Amino acid sequence: MIRIAVDAMGGDDGPRTIVDGAVAAARHLELGLLLAGASPVVESELSRHADIGRLDVRILEAPDVIGMGESPAAALRRKPGASIKVAAEAVASGEASALVSMGNSGATVMAAYGAFGLLPGVGRPALATTVPTREGSAVLLDAGASVECRPGHLLQFAIMGSAHARMALGIEHPRVGLLSIGEEESKGTELVREAHQLLKNAPVRFIGNIEARDVYTGSADVIVCDGFTGNIVLKISEGLVDTVETLLGDELSRTFSGRVGSLLSRRAFRRFRKRVDYSEYGGAPLLGVARLCIIGHGRSSSKAVRNAVAMAYRFAAHPLIERVEQDLAAASVLQR
Repeated sequence: MIRIAVDAMGGDDGPRTIVDGAVAAARHLELGLLLAGASPVVESELSRHADIGRLDVRILEAPDVIGMGESPAAALRRKPGASIKVAAEAVASGEASALVSMGNSGATVMAAYGAFGLLPGVGRPALATTVPTREGSAVLLDAGASVECRPGHLLQFAIMGSAHARMALGIEHPRVGLLSIGEEESKGTELVREAHQLLKNAPVRFIGNIEARDVYTGSADVIVCDGFTGNIVLKISEGLVDTVETLLGDELSRTFSGRVGSLLSRRAFRRFRKRVDYSEYGGAPLLGVARLCIIGHGRSSSKAVRNAVAMAYRFAAHPLIERVEQDLAAASVLQR
């Protein structure tokens, strides 16, 4: 049986939301759970589920928690019993096949890096977030794991992102775009310009630079950028979705005809929300580390946690890490 190690204490609404979501996934999939956290707290949350005795769930004692606002490196040194560290070590030892965390993302990246190490040929890990487009979905990376990058790192992101798009999105030959301030290869920072030259000769389907307005058009299946830029793109997108929904709701409720229109449009609104709601994806894989790690949003709902655990299960059953490693090795041979 595939077992998933979950940081039960992470996230804005942990541990209740985390436990509820993880148990929901275990209830519907053939998987086991290792929940890292303070035993009395986790046991209390598990006791609310009447069928917990039928599920394969075990608690990993972890007395410490790393808060969302703590410095990751300092907190991991001060708290050897932190739930994210204990969960990562369970994966490293082979007790579990994947790590899932909705907690401090910096601490999760560092704990995964420390416990798993990097795949051969990888200099920086990248968070591969799935974003909606007019054509379906695309992969954006890095979404925040590696803020400071070199051109070679963006090349690695393109190779890993392409492998992920083939497996997760079913795109046989994903188009790779480099996020910049203009389509011309002379545009952008020194990092972007040098990465462009590397990608032109890389074993990926590179289509050149794309601008921010093209992220959601579907013109690229894999969008490459450094973690600082990617995280800003992601956060602006989340805020824009919430604002658009609020503004549309306000306008449609101003008049009687608008309220009637709002009622008639509810189904379309629900479909829109489903397409852009991050909880539908659950989390994002941390590519480049040697074991499977899924990182979710700090304010994840139990639905998002359930989907993140389900994603970890799918990628463990159809080995994502092995596919990424194979593509990196093949690219290394081709570039020699």
